[in-house]
Amino acid sequence: MSNAFRELLRKVGSGTHTGEDLSRAEAKAATQMMLLQEATPAQIGAFMIAHRIKRPTGEELAGMLDAYEALGPALQPIESAYPVTVLCLPYDGRSRTAPISPLTSLILTSAGVPVILHGGDRMPTKEGVPLIELWQGLGIHWEQLSLDRVQHVLETTGLGFVYLTNHFPLASGLVTYRDQIGKRPPFSTLELMWSPYAGDAHVVCGFVHPPTENMIRDAFARRGITNFTTVKGLEGSCDLPRDRTVIIGANKSEFERLCLVPRDSGFAAKEVPLSPTDEWVEAVQAVLAGKPSELTQSAIWNGGFYLWRCGVCPDLDAGLAKAASLLTQGAAAQKLDEISKATQSLVAVQS
Repeated sequence: MSNAFRELLRKVGSGTHTGEDLSRAEAKAATQMMLLQEATPAQIGAFMIAHRIKRPTGEELAGMLDAYEALGPALQPIESAYPVTVLCLPYDGRSRTAPISPLTSLILTSAGVPVILHGGDRMPTKEGVPLIELWQGLGIHWEQLSLDRVQHVLETTGLGFVYLTNHFPLASGLVTYRDQIGKRPPFSTLELMWSPYAGDAHVVCGFVHPPTENMIRDAFARRGITNFTTVKGLEGSCDLPRDRTVIIGANKSEFERLCLVPRDSGFAAKEVPLSPTDEWVEAVQAVLAGKPSELTQSAIWNGGFYLWRCGVCPDLDAGLAKAASLLTQGAAAQKLDEISKATQSLVAVQS
């Protein structure tokens, strides 16, 4: 048993009247002890559930991010005309709506904006479809690449994926506790903010509940992160909805609230429902082939916004037009083919 960890657990688990928030340094220390399994399983599970009940603070999340930076993987800086965009999506995946982020990534990278994604396998308690399975369906096997190979793909194609199971086994080792406690721990919020990139990045954070956005803003302010976007997206992801106003926070030098109304741009519709992965892959391939569909419209709506937000286009209308062009003229499809060939050649070399 770790006596040092027990003292930190006592602070967060002492209840409404006597419990205390951790300092940034204490939160970093607690996270490191959990990642390194220096705390016992009983201590780790107790901390996760106690911290969930208490709710993490922005200062605590900043400390947890410090620990991830100290012990986790990081892709190295690359040269690019635009900052690398890190899309942070819930690791427990999707269960109701069709994922758009792979298409968004292809649109952005085909326009010269590098993109980094990260995630793991099926994650308790939701057990939704994770990104890794979607990319596998598209013929991209990130799980077969070492981190240095992912770095090469990022440098040559503009897309990278940090796979928790292989690239950050310390964090992957904590996944089983999510199933055992039956609730999302604060690590699920941390993952919405984590940037596994050593250079300056534009970090995009999906969220569901407004308090989460406030915690993100507080933690980023403490860590000096100024280029970020928050999105009240589909199932907490970075995917912009079409059946409601999109609530977005855009921060560079200062925070700006954006409320995008899909109807104003002609994109209002019911969300495309989640389908089995093989059917989703067929639908994505049809989008990349330039065939019109509701999924195509969702891809243009998302791609157009992010092209504007990342600085490729001067306004939303120009972004929407460019996203449509990149799909109909085959640039996004060519980018997928480029990434597929790059990853396949590296897998063969590794083998």
